[in-house]
Amino acid sequence: MNNKHVELFDTLVKSYYEGTFDETLTRIMVCHEISPQETFKIVASLCGVDIEFDNNYVYNLKKAITHYSVNKNLIQKLDSCNLNCSKGEDDKFSCQRSCPFDAIYYDKDKKATIIDSDLCTSCGVCIDSCDHGRILDSVEFIPIMNLLKENETVIAAVAPAIMGQFGEDVTMDQLRAALIKIGFSDMIEVAFTADMLTVKEAIEFDKHIHGPNDLMITSCCCPMWVGMLRKVYGELVKDLSPSVSPMIAAGRVIKKLNKDAKVVFIGPCIAKKAEAKEKDLLGDIDFVLTFQELNEIFKALEIKPSKLKGIPTKEYASKGGRLYARTGGVSIAVSEVIEELYPEKHKYFKAVQANGIKDCKELLNNALEGKIDANFLEGMGCPGGCVGGPKKIVSPVEGKRAVDEYALASPIKVALHSESMDEVLGKLGINSIKDFEDKDKVSIFEREF
Repeated sequence: MNNKHVELFDTLVKSYYEGTFDETLTRIMVCHEISPQETFKIVASLCGVDIEFDNNYVYNLKKAITHYSVNKNLIQKLDSCNLNCSKGEDDKFSCQRSCPFDAIYYDKDKKATIIDSDLCTSCGVCIDSCDHGRILDSVEFIPIMNLLKENETVIAAVAPAIMGQFGEDVTMDQLRAALIKIGFSDMIEVAFTADMLTVKEAIEFDKHIHGPNDLMITSCCCPMWVGMLRKVYGELVKDLSPSVSPMIAAGRVIKKLNKDAKVVFIGPCIAKKAEAKEKDLLGDIDFVLTFQELNEIFKALEIKPSKLKGIPTKEYASKGGRLYARTGGVSIAVSEVIEELYPEKHKYFKAVQANGIKDCKELLNNALEGKIDANFLEGMGCPGGCVGGPKKIVSPVEGKRAVDEYALASPIKVALHSESMDEVLGKLGINSIKDFEDKDKVSIFEREF
């Protein structure tokens, strides 16, 4: 969400929550500063839907929210560009320069930049590159409010990077209380399913790495990293772990245990919205909110997590799972499990990490050319990892510090030591390390690339 649209979003959220949405929407449209068509497009995007303006706009918008359906193109560009936007030395506009997949081109006839929907991965990097607020991402909270009203069980699944984002002294228990106050049934840490994937990838490493030329690329966490591999570095996909991300794993596990549950993921990443809507993953996660969107919701509803009495739960996620939030965390977590399960194989474990688009591309180019001295590749599209995501609230340095402190304080140090994980895996039919080698039993954690 561009800063230019924050106040409008707050107004829409508060009015929907208080039951004055119709009147508020009419006032916004009557008092529009730009064309009604463009104003309505912004409003619709902030409501998570994509419909055209007409004279029956109030009814049509409310109907679209109620009957929310998957919208393929999460990133939208308003038709007109600001003429004050100038090219850089590379003869590209800022939005073009920001796109890691070269999905934005300049149309001379329209005198505007255009997003190629076939190349766009909805990573959202371009949104903040536009100082004029001409690029929008779909905000799904209004449809989520309908979900909260209509369903008994709606779980907030929070990314490991959440620690420290809403205040350095705000605890996970207070965040749970704040989310329940909004209307969620409960909150879980996605670090818990990251633990499950840690064990799975450690076992895959043992099976996949047999010599100095073997390579394993983790698919955990970052949809931009996976997108680069699938779209640009197809030759390396054979070495890519078939694991889903911790977000998808969380949705699948929750819904396996409760078929009526709905799951909303909350993290720092716009690309997660697109990941949740990929054809082979549809239905695993119902909606995605970013940290900045949630922060605006807290403000609009006058909820202050720091002032709430926390709602505690027993410890269930490990240090390793919580470290997934930052660069190197996946490597640390997987390494520790390999060391415990396969001490002889661990001697040969050598990880290398990349963070940020430029470094990821450089690492993958080197992997193609056989120029890397490592056998476990971890990549994250944002500088610093998820703590540097485009919709973070605090700086990557502050985020990493908060994540490290929280992770290192975890009573459970290694994923294998979590009794809660053993209990949940048992309900999924996975009762031993041997079961992780059974393709059918671990299918809940896998996808095909």
